[in-house]
Amino acid sequence: MTHRPGYSCALPPTADVVDRARLAERLGYRRVRLFDSPVLHGDMWVALARIAAETDRIGLATGVAVPSLRHPMVTASAIGSVHELAPGRLTVAFGTGYTARHTLGRRPVAWADLARQVRQVRALLGGEVVEIDGRPCQMTHLPGFGPPRPIDVPLWVAASGPKGFTTARKLGVPRVVMTGMPPEGDRGSGCEWTECALLRFGTVLRPGEDHTSPRVIEAAGPGYASIVHAAWQSRGEAVDAMPGGREWRAAIGAARPEGQHHLIVHQGHLSRLTGRDRALVTAAGPAILEYGWTGDAASVAARSDEAGTAGVTEVVYVPAGPDVPGELEAFAEAARA
Repeated sequence: MTHRPGYSCALPPTADVVDRARLAERLGYRRVRLFDSPVLHGDMWVALARIAAETDRIGLATGVAVPSLRHPMVTASAIGSVHELAPGRLTVAFGTGYTARHTLGRRPVAWADLARQVRQVRALLGGEVVEIDGRPCQMTHLPGFGPPRPIDVPLWVAASGPKGFTTARKLGVPRVVMTGMPPEGDRGSGCEWTECALLRFGTVLRPGEDHTSPRVIEAAGPGYASIVHAAWQSRGEAVDAMPGGREWRAAIGAARPEGQHHLIVHQGHLSRLTGRDRALVTAAGPAILEYGWTGDAASVAARSDEAGTAGVTEVVYVPAGPDVPGELEAFAEAARA
């Protein structure tokens, strides 16, 4: 028998993230996952610690942590600190750093490098001695200076594509975060993952709303814009074939000199529209409704059921726009319907 997945949310670590996490807790969200893009937001680990101290039940998670941004010991110590504040509530998902690294002008790390970094963090949490950059490292906190080892925090991998799934299997990680539905071979009762989280953006449409509604443009637009950002990142001129793409790319070129475009392309990633992106979204017309889970409450509930049938255990909703609390409330109501 297929059960509807639980619902969680993914948020940027902003100044008001604690208030949003408290609301998510009241609305029945399973976890709050925080983005890890230092160029775009505040520090993920600081925000998780703040939420841990100001909430009672909601799960805490990275969405996702990029281990290449920090020495493995720094990551392990941060995990231990949040775990001390909220024992049993933290899960840590690791990824190659698509947005986090592109905004630094770097490519995501290779899957083999991610696997090495995850193994290093896992060994440190276990209290082991592990070689990092040619030198032995170990968490040696005395009592009272950190949690005792082993530190039992579930580790996940943000897996996309065959290489990502292969890496998760080699690591023996039974939990994954995906941006698309599970592959056919992993679906249903035969799904190999103990837990499978699916990241979804979009907005719950109100009666009479369509792609021309200002609220819909602001709430669904960041998800559509992220698709264009990814196309630009893959091959800049590819966006010229999209509605408004040529003008958008010209605006990027006018705003920053060559070599600095990556600093502004991803601004507001999955959260808020810039002026450039708003023009792009408006030009796209009804296409903005075709990406993510934008639709009325009944369609969101139906998609959630479909995801459960495919083996998804947790839908991670990414609310966007100026009224994030309203988006969280509408999605929770649809998810419970």
